[in-house]
Amino acid sequence: MSQGDTPITIVGNIVAEPELRYTPNGAAVCNFRVASTPRTFDKNTNQWVDGDALFLTCNIWRQAAENVANSFTKGDRVIVVGNLKQRSFENRQGERRSVIELEAEEVGPSLKFATAQVVKYTPNSRGSAQAPQGGWGNSNQSQQQPQQRNDAWGGGQQQGFNGTNDDPPF
Repeated sequence: MSQGDTPITIVGNIVAEPELRYTPNGAAVCNFRVASTPRTFDKNTNQWVDGDALFLTCNIWRQAAENVANSFTKGDRVIVVGNLKQRSFENRQGERRSVIELEAEEVGPSLKFATAQVVKYTPNSRGSAQAPQGGWGNSNQSQQQPQQRNDAWGGGQQQGFNGTNDDPPF
């Protein structure tokens, strides 16, 4: 994060299907909108009351963009961390417009009302990504066999560091 950035974390629901596009030079970008609605408890009525929703357009780049597009669908509750950016443009009528968007650095599922299974990104032999298809909340996800994790912490394996009996490098 550079000086002058406006960091923000929001929790909310994706309100439309994430849209994955590619720039002319091949960089992936995923755009999605999140609605974050504050809730407060009204002691007089003894009920929860919804406040005004904040709708924020988010974008994320490169491999993370492909992962977001393959992982989330409309309605999924997410946690988004990034920086607010203001962008100006000219519309079709020639008028100058300005929008504020969230340039995401990290996007993850909210586990308040759901569970998630993490599947690590692995490049295939041609150097492109092999990522799981479908949203993390899809019902077909539970029918898949969990993948054996091969990470630096052993991933739940009974052996030591990185699936071997070696000590960690620290």
